[in-house]
Amino acid sequence: MGDASAVKTEAGRVVGDARRSLVALSERIHDRPELCFEEVEAAAAVAEALADGGFDVSTGVYDLPTAVEARAGSGPLSIVICAEYDALPGIGHACGHNLIAASAVGAGLALAPLADDLGLTVTVLGTPAEEGGGGKVFLLERGAFAHAHAAMMVHPWPEDRLEATCLAVDHMAIRYLGRDAHASASPEKGINAGDAFVVAQVAIGLIRQHLDPGDQVHGIVEKGGDAPNIVPKEATGRYMVRARSLADLAKLRPRIERCFEAGALATGASLEITDLSPTYSHFEGDPALTARWRANAEDLGRSYRADEDGSARPTISTDMANVSLALPAIHPMIGIDAGGAVNHQPEFAAACVGPSAEAALVDGAVGMAWTVIDAATDPDLRDRLLAGRS
Repeated sequence: MGDASAVKTEAGRVVGDARRSLVALSERIHDRPELCFEEVEAAAAVAEALADGGFDVSTGVYDLPTAVEARAGSGPLSIVICAEYDALPGIGHACGHNLIAASAVGAGLALAPLADDLGLTVTVLGTPAEEGGGGKVFLLERGAFAHAHAAMMVHPWPEDRLEATCLAVDHMAIRYLGRDAHASASPEKGINAGDAFVVAQVAIGLIRQHLDPGDQVHGIVEKGGDAPNIVPKEATGRYMVRARSLADLAKLRPRIERCFEAGALATGASLEITDLSPTYSHFEGDPALTARWRANAEDLGRSYRADEDGSARPTISTDMANVSLALPAIHPMIGIDAGGAVNHQPEFAAACVGPSAEAALVDGAVGMAWTVIDAATDPDLRDRLLAGRS
């Protein structure tokens, strides 16, 4: 095919022509927030948009009913673009997954007509359940990335950043079982599961002073009892334990589990700890692809002053991190004007539609398409990806 600049111009034109439909897709997902593994409408909307764009689309793939796999081209260099679309409980798309999905679709539409001439196979992969369900981990384990040479996605944030600090994380369900009794007439006959949770929370609060830098633990109590005059028989909650690496997480988790065990020991309640998802790893981004993304994003008017001035990186966790340990990957943050709000706030959800969000959607789509074109047309980068990470 012709020189890379001409191909990029064509990719940008395709995204520009599709702008209205991509914004409509984003708004459709935003207006109908669905929780992890329940993204029926969002997955269908993504699949429909890609099928209309000429992709060979399969739904319900890899034993995940809301996963989507759409493929175009048959070249030797295989690139996966990840689309997320699950929402958060109570506050909807306060992490901008509607924009992630629409940007991925836009990048795919731009690359589909160019793929064969560029020697590419382009896959847009609809990945359910990033918010605590580990959809990409299941997809990785089940072969969705088996033939891919690189993967990418973009993530909304209050400012442009090249990369976040991604902590490894375990998501855990906590359940104490005691024995109910009349809280006034016969409290001695009860075993207070709510008190067991209180003991655990106090222990966790005290141990925080002694955690390694980067270690985090936080959670919520979902149920503490049924009535104030009944000794609580059951108490449940959800907790997250985070650390800088998988090795650090393996050291931290037993310490936190002992805090929960202390609650059971002190009260006589029984304890159940259940993993809610696979472990999310730390992230190892690909420097060459990151550099290509940066150059392309800056050509689109994006700025990375915060990365240059030494500002602390955002701290997040994502199942895209597991993908990054298996193959070259990038996960840049694309800025929207959130009016001072940050991710996981209702105000950020509101900011994920509107002019600034639309600009981020388009820039994300074009920037990813251009980065894939660079990977396909730069001989050294292409050969390195085809040869594998080493």
